[in-house]
Amino acid sequence: MIKIIGGIKKRTTIQVPLNDVRPTSAQKRESIFSIIESYRIKNNQNTYEKINVLDLFAGSGALGLEAISRGAYFGYFYENNIDVIHVLNNNCKKICRDNNFEIKKRNILKSNFEDIQRKISLVFIDPPYELNPFEKVLKNINQSKILCKNAIIILECSIILKIKFPSFVSCLNERNYGKTKIYFLINNIN
Repeated sequence: MIKIIGGIKKRTTIQVPLNDVRPTSAQKRESIFSIIESYRIKNNQNTYEKINVLDLFAGSGALGLEAISRGAYFGYFYENNIDVIHVLNNNCKKICRDNNFEIKKRNILKSNFEDIQRKISLVFIDPPYELNPFEKVLKNINQSKILCKNAIIILECSIILKIKFPSFVSCLNERNYGKTKIYFLINNIN
């Protein structure tokens, strides 16, 4: 079990699936959300109010649920492991209000995100470290036209992985935490 670290559900515990999930640590989540909040405040944007979140390779949902606890309006959670989805659904029901979430059982590498009805301001992409889906997933997200201008995209990957970013994003920041690298990208296209 891990705890939500900020917002109205701070200190609420959520379950972590026993297999195939590597939840983002509290230290990394605190850093991620501090950088997001700093950027949005500097750019005169609402920190979380009225924003929609997309959590890909959601696992326990810790990143998306952290954003919802802090005030995000709606969360889409993509996960393809049915056992993990069961835990994710319970976590969403514990943290979210008024069913402000949807869980999508999809192969993220094949998804064109056609079933997303809301513009997205914050994206988390945190796949298993043995995968490198970033270029394909970013291309599919761009083609789907679901992102708001200046949407923030967070990528979590192995520190040894090299990623070629598409032209529609720019790298705002990157941080290293042991074997993990976290990239903070900004969508440059309307």
